[in-house]
Order: sequence, then structure tokens, then C-alpha cells
Amino acid sequence: MGNEREKFSQRLAHAMQQAGYEPRPTVLFHLFNTHYRGRSVSVQTTSRWLGAQAIPAQDKLQVLADLLGVEPHTLRFGTAPRSRVAEPRMTWPAGVGSRERQTIDAYLQLPPKKRELVGELVKALSDSA
Repeated sequence: MGNEREKFSQRLAHAMQQAGYEPRPTVLFHLFNTHYRGRSVSVQTTSRWLGAQAIPAQDKLQVLADLLGVEPHTLRFGTAPRSRVAEPRMTWPAGVGSRERQTIDAYLQLPPKKRELVGELVKALSDSA
């Protein structure tokens, strides 16, 4: 079981890096809890996931996979299921770090009216540059 946890933690860290996040427990803690609708997890829990001490339950694994743009099965077991057809997920451009991703994620959680305001602000700032 220990080897299985170690492989999972490596896949999780790799998926975080590929998605533009630093594979650190505090980064994962903030990212996960802003998207999970259940009871929030602690930094200790995310540390255990990244430190090969635990594997999350299926509902949490699904949220992690969605956030990181990987298939849940691949994140958990390392191989993609053979019978599933899926569209390729877009990757973030080089240089987009966790701060920018968190900002974009927060923006996407806003209601439409607030998104419009943010869009106007960004346009005004880019026009004045």
C-alpha cells in the first residue's frame, strides 16, 4: 500500500506542475477548498496526499482531477481507462503560475454582473498602458 501512496503522490505533484501550480500542501489546500463543496480539508490532509501518506476519497479525487485537468482514473492509478473517449484539455501557457490561476479561478466563480465589471476594469487598465 505504501508504494501505491507514493506513486499517487508523484502523480499528484506532477499534475499540479503541469497545471501551473507549485506542488506544495498550502497551494493544494487553497486550491482544493475553493472548489470542493463538502467539508474543507486541512493543510495536514493535503500534506499527507503530497507526502505519500494518504490517498483521497473518490469525491475528493474527482475534484482534484477536474482542477488539474486529468482523468480521475489516471490520477489515482496512473493509467487511463481504455473505453473512455474524452476531449483533450487545454494547458496553460508557460509563465502562468499559481497566483494567476487562482485569480482566474476566482474570476470564474463571480456572478455575470461582477465579471462584466472586472472585464471593464481590465480593459481600462490595458488601454491606459
